[in-house]
Amino acid sequence: MALAEIADIIKYEGDNYTFLWKHPVEDFNSMTQLIVHEWQEAIFMMNGEALDLFGPGRYTLETQNIPKISGRLNRLVKDKENKDTKTQFHCEVYFINKNVHMAIKWGTDSRVRFIDPETGIPLDIGARGEINLQADDSRKLLVKMVGPGGAFKNHEALSTGSAGTLAGVFRAPLVTEVKTYLASVIKNQKINILEIDEHLGELAEALKPRIIPLFEEYGLTVPNFYVTNVDLPDDDPNFRTLRSLRSRSYLGRKIEEVEADVARAHEERLAAEELAKTETARAAQQRKLVEEETKARLKILEAQGQAEALKASGLAQAEIAKAQGMAEASVMEAKGYSQKDVLEAEVQKAYAEGIGKMGGGSNNGSGSSGGMASDMVNMMMQMKVAGTMMDKMGGMFGSLGGEQTGAPAAQKAKEEGSVICPTCGARLPARAKFCYECGSRIETLQENEVICPACGRKTLKGKFCLECGASLLSKCPACGAEMPLGAKFCLECGNKL
Repeated sequence: MALAEIADIIKYEGDNYTFLWKHPVEDFNSMTQLIVHEWQEAIFMMNGEALDLFGPGRYTLETQNIPKISGRLNRLVKDKENKDTKTQFHCEVYFINKNVHMAIKWGTDSRVRFIDPETGIPLDIGARGEINLQADDSRKLLVKMVGPGGAFKNHEALSTGSAGTLAGVFRAPLVTEVKTYLASVIKNQKINILEIDEHLGELAEALKPRIIPLFEEYGLTVPNFYVTNVDLPDDDPNFRTLRSLRSRSYLGRKIEEVEADVARAHEERLAAEELAKTETARAAQQRKLVEEETKARLKILEAQGQAEALKASGLAQAEIAKAQGMAEASVMEAKGYSQKDVLEAEVQKAYAEGIGKMGGGSNNGSGSSGGMASDMVNMMMQMKVAGTMMDKMGGMFGSLGGEQTGAPAAQKAKEEGSVICPTCGARLPARAKFCYECGSRIETLQENEVICPACGRKTLKGKFCLECGASLLSKCPACGAEMPLGAKFCLECGNKL
């Protein structure tokens, strides 16, 4: 063949429906350009054998690019001027479309016998759908389709379109597989034949593993497989009978489900009512407990409030009395005399009046013994008053000057059922809590009780106060030994405290 008839550029610009395409020129040389698009692969075939394969790109068909073809050609021929000549070779070039070819339709050419498992009624059904294909192994696809016995013989293109032959090539094995497994898949999936349209996806997923091996043998893969319709024999009397039986069975099941739902709802309502009663009783009991606890707390708070009010009133009265006593003491101090002077003056006055009355009785001229007796009685009454006032003086000044005068007064007051104020020495009723002379608080102590010097409350004798925790021990200023509160002499050194 003349050199001018050799192709300079090899490429294919076709539609997406073309699956496999053969280049019309079969003579090339080592300077021919090969262009392969992104979605294509190109294969060189010589003597019925698929050799070199090219992916996307632009290639010059040099020796290093086509090693399998060049191995079958003679070495480069040198002319007389030692110049390389172009090596001419004869082969076939095929382009394979690697895109996914979608919406390839399929359908059963005849009906399939299906026996309903629930009623045993026979039916004849069919199926239709679509399949997507993609070239996975271009070399295997080319050998199977173009090699000896292949389907691609006298055609320049193998297409998936309406005018193509690919659907016809795979129609028979595809339909055979679908017809073989369609009835068994419906039974295994427990699909109601009357509700088959709701389970087309499940049906396709179950049939797809049976279909894939058919196309893998040709170097193809199946990205998607769809069952779009299952043809039911609407005019068949058996199908009408089946539909009637299934409707009655379906209606019976629905009635049972409704009755079960009603019974379940009734049980749940009874349980809810019982629970509500229990919760109501529990809430009433809890409310009663809360009310009782609230009443008890209110009584406690009321008692505490009354106690605090009485305490505040007593403290206020004591403070007033104390302030009055301190005011009187200040006035007396400013005038230069004390309560002791007042009491002594009252005693002397009472004594003088008694003596005067006695003298008056002897000077009335009667000289009767009745006048003398009356004077004696008056003097004794005045002496009793003076004694009472001296007791007060002794209690007050004894507590100020030491316990030698205060102790007998306190002992005497205890014996008479009264108490002596530790501050001013006034004799008070046994139940008095505050002194009406100086306003000091009166604490009635038992033999095992003392007054805490820190908080001023009664507490049991010991080392620490039970109210505030303060120490009840005093230290000897001479030796530092700890002594009980109220001790008058140190047990260690004998020093007077």
